[in-house]
Amino acid sequence: MQTVTMAASLIDWEKLTGQSKFVIDIVSIPIFSAIAGLITNWTGVIMLFSPTHFTGFYVPGLRTIFPLLPRKVQILPIFAPGGILGFQGFIPCRAEKMASLIVDMSIARIGSIGDFYKELDPDQMADMMAREARPQIRRIATDVIDTNHRWLWDTLPSPVQEGVLATIDQRLPQISQRAFNKVGDNIDDLLDVKLMTVNHLRQNPGTLSDIFQGMGAPELRFMVKIGALGFVFGFPLALYLSWVEGSHPPILSAIPSWLIVLAGAAIIGVVVNILAIKIVFEPGDPQPRYKYLWKQGVFPKRQHEAAAQVAEMMSEKVLTVTNFTHELLFGASGDKTAAYLAEVVAEEVDQIFTPVAASIGKTLGVVDWDELERKVSAEIVDLAPEVFYSKEFNDEKAKKIAAFATKKFRELKPAEFSEMLYAAIEQDAWLLYVHGGLLGILVGGVHLLLFGT
Repeated sequence: MQTVTMAASLIDWEKLTGQSKFVIDIVSIPIFSAIAGLITNWTGVIMLFSPTHFTGFYVPGLRTIFPLLPRKVQILPIFAPGGILGFQGFIPCRAEKMASLIVDMSIARIGSIGDFYKELDPDQMADMMAREARPQIRRIATDVIDTNHRWLWDTLPSPVQEGVLATIDQRLPQISQRAFNKVGDNIDDLLDVKLMTVNHLRQNPGTLSDIFQGMGAPELRFMVKIGALGFVFGFPLALYLSWVEGSHPPILSAIPSWLIVLAGAAIIGVVVNILAIKIVFEPGDPQPRYKYLWKQGVFPKRQHEAAAQVAEMMSEKVLTVTNFTHELLFGASGDKTAAYLAEVVAEEVDQIFTPVAASIGKTLGVVDWDELERKVSAEIVDLAPEVFYSKEFNDEKAKKIAAFATKKFRELKPAEFSEMLYAAIEQDAWLLYVHGGLLGILVGGVHLLLFGT
């Protein structure tokens, strides 16, 4: 007696086509398997990056149930505080962790922060700062003296006053140069590139997604297309169903055909996801074909071209003059930067004033030296963003950073280079596999509805 449970379809395909059930299965199952593979990988790629920000809705009772869920479930990007159920792309959802990976897998491997600082051409930055600061520094010096001891300053002969201000003008480029050299000498203490990158990308998850999509666009498209391999895997499933139906093996025939279809579709959904990721990233270094039929992963094979794309994205999105400047002046060590600037001013201030003016100032209290040093360093800090945040200046420096990074990325071993993108996707690969299995079941269910078993 046949124990395989049969389910009727919406359409009598055998009557409609005049073909046997075997022919209908051998045609329809591979087609639906290909559809399952393509949809799985297409939606999987979308889920990596979209939506950038959490999108969801309130679910009554979820807030109460959430603490009872397993930790593995709680960390899924489908929950938000307050009982909100929704979704956020895997990469933007893990922005802080992904940003940390970017530094560890890429920036840290191609150079120190000192190397990047040199590429920004601090000499040119010093010249720009000196030009822009000249009117402000002259004003600050005058204001400090004029505000604190106006009557004494006014008693000084005009030639002496002009001599002091002229000396400030003359030595300003030297002060600026020394200030930037001082920063460069202590750049490792002043600038934490990892903290800078993590903070910037955590606040701009869309930028994080842009970086990953930009450097791996061809591979992401390939991952979608390879889902069509489901077509190939559909043939064994169709043949197995036909064999069970015709031969009635003792134990296997007891398993309902509809369950086999759903399980097979789920397995196909998972397998095409696994294959897509493996073929794109593994192996990093070329291997014999008896180990890997494709010899080398698609992404590491494209290292020469992808290196330039990665470098360009990083130089435009992360390693910018604006970000470096902001972190130096207003980041965790901003007070140290200001202290170094004040130190340079303190060393120069005695030389700015002529010996006569300096002597008069110290003797009569004309110049409040501490106030002058503090205000000059504060003025530099306030002026720097105005000078270095301009798009033109950032674009110019981005080209130098990109050229430097491209060269360094191309020098990495293919396996190390591949790990930059692979590490990000690998973090949530299991979610992609679960997603593939569930979609496979859904497509398998549609096949059962249309074709029965």
